[in-house]
Amino acid sequence: MTLEPGQIPQPDTSTSDDVRLNDGERDGRENDISSLTTSDDKPDTTRSALNRLNNAEKKAQADAEMASGQFLFERGRYKQAITHFQTALSLSNPVGSRGGEIQLWLVNAYIASGREEEGLALCRKLIMHPDLDTKQQSKRILYILEAPELELKPEWVTKIPDLANMDDDTQIRYAQRPKRPRRRKPKSEPEPLDLSEVNTADNQFVWIALLGIALTLGGLFWLS
Repeated sequence: MTLEPGQIPQPDTSTSDDVRLNDGERDGRENDISSLTTSDDKPDTTRSALNRLNNAEKKAQADAEMASGQFLFERGRYKQAITHFQTALSLSNPVGSRGGEIQLWLVNAYIASGREEEGLALCRKLIMHPDLDTKQQSKRILYILEAPELELKPEWVTKIPDLANMDDDTQIRYAQRPKRPRRRKPKSEPEPLDLSEVNTADNQFVWIALLGIALTLGGLFWLS
């Protein structure tokens, strides 16, 4: 098939009669492939089994491998996730949006597993990917991965003395440093009472009342 400049190759969606499977055969085929994709010692057998799938089966198997890779990645099992992402990519169109998404996950898995060079190399390739979303995300990831480390200037750092390296005399001086006493506010003295303002009429009434009470009590005592 001849492609025009700028044209993206599309996966073949035709299904021939000789690859159509009934439900029982398809389940058996998928079980066989699932067991093959998890083994590391039979890459040729796995590739041969995957090549015998039709397009619908490849898409279903790619989705399953992608989901398994994401599950393992989120639980920190990055090396196993890489295997599933690679299998999903082999079943997908690498220049399509789904293939670009798988490769972005593969970049993250490479970096997380310590394979930085492979992750950077793949990320640099993805900035030329035909899918716009894949291209933009790969540029963001590459910018973060290649960002230079921030150098701290000496004036930005506050140095704290190490008390373990100080001699005993210095530690005693720091420990016995006197605290400044707090200044107490002077108590305000009460203002002198102005006798001219005292109501003497009320005082006379009080004395008269007391005298009346005393006379009443005395009379009662005398009568008893």
